[in-house]
Amino acid sequence: MSKDFNFQTAEKQLIRITTFGEKNIQSNKVIIFVHGFKGFKDWGFVPYLGNYLSDKGYFIVTFNFSHNGVGKSLLEFDELDKFAQNTFSREVNELSEIIDAYKNGYFGQVENPKIGIIGHSRGGAVALLTSYLKLEITSVTTWSAISKLDRYSERQKIDWKEKGFWEVLNSRTNQMMRLNVSLLEDIENNKNGLLNIEKAVKELNKPLLIVHGDQDLAVKIDEAEQIYEWSDKQKTEYLKIMKTGHTFDIVHPFEGSNSKFERVLDSTNKFFQSNLK
Repeated sequence: MSKDFNFQTAEKQLIRITTFGEKNIQSNKVIIFVHGFKGFKDWGFVPYLGNYLSDKGYFIVTFNFSHNGVGKSLLEFDELDKFAQNTFSREVNELSEIIDAYKNGYFGQVENPKIGIIGHSRGGAVALLTSYLKLEITSVTTWSAISKLDRYSERQKIDWKEKGFWEVLNSRTNQMMRLNVSLLEDIENNKNGLLNIEKAVKELNKPLLIVHGDQDLAVKIDEAEQIYEWSDKQKTEYLKIMKTGHTFDIVHPFEGSNSKFERVLDSTNKFFQSNLK
């Protein structure tokens, strides 16, 4: 059973939330899923994982960042103006606000909550950065996570600054999606502080599960290995899923699960069963 919420941030931005397993909220165990670049809470595997993990006894929170580009339609990129204005710092702040809302009883009363985070792709980086900042997060899982935010050549950055925007193609929808220069400025201005993934991982001091497909073309497995290299090996598990890519062979619209994704879910569940105590 799922339930929808419209949450307003401190900056008066709308975040659409879907939760799963309302009956589990009094267990005080919550897992928050963080979508990635060009991702959204109703993409492909997300509702499936919400149902899967809520059946295991967790309260699950999935949501759309306010500037992820998906608006009232819930399934289409119908807010490209907002997508262009998004930044990593905004996403870290919004995830932090959702965590605070959960702790403060927005979804229902909780006591001594145990908070786990799953971040996919770019959402994996946001999950790591936020988990370093928020002491109440007890454990973190990344799926196909990026290890670096600055993914652009010097030539691209010069062009970006000259034009004031950069455009990327969404191969699924065939939309050209604009990124304003504010995103690049956010990366450059905060690379040694709020957005320093290396520092966040090295000083995380929490259980971490890293999951990555060995044939990921969108985010090469080298980035998972970089995160693992930075991590505390005594607190970290690294799972390589063979012969699969960025979304573990799941497509959108959702056409069903598969053995590889079931292994991802099973390993994630076992990790949180051990560490959300």
